[in-house]
Amino acid sequence: MRNVILVGPMGAGKSTIGRLLAKELRLSFKDSDKEIEQRTGANIPWIFDVEGEAGFREREQAMLAELCQTDGIVLATGGGAVLRPENRQALSSGGRVIYLHASVEQQLERTSRDRNRPLLRAADPGRVLGELMTIRDPLYREIADLVVETDERPPRIVVEEILERLRALPAR
Repeated sequence: MRNVILVGPMGAGKSTIGRLLAKELRLSFKDSDKEIEQRTGANIPWIFDVEGEAGFREREQAMLAELCQTDGIVLATGGGAVLRPENRQALSSGGRVIYLHASVEQQLERTSRDRNRPLLRAADPGRVLGELMTIRDPLYREIADLVVETDERPPRIVVEEILERLRALPAR
């Protein structure tokens, strides 16, 4: 297996599940947002503040292109990684794509105390999450080899399902 790439909204569990999955598959774990932070020496909210979302998306596109050329990783992507067609192409060709689906209610519960989410600095974060889901859900589904529900499910159970379903996929 070349790579396993996790896509989905913020709060779906991509980083937590990705770390566990990487351990089970004996692969390296990479988080595209953390890789951007390490490379720039700045956190995501700062990049958004200084460069705007467009600047961040440029950095994200370059990072995803680089990471998808790697072999033997489990990659957790940012929630908006699927917005650009170039990213969707890189992700699709970079490995098996798994869409970790979480309801807006679950996302809100999981992200409510996280201050590192620039898009949720709004009066009504639930409305923002709903709007993001309307735009992004079809894009996640477009590139997904598997769709896995994460609502109210422990990460280890989700990882077991992913492993079982990956084994059942035909070889590429």
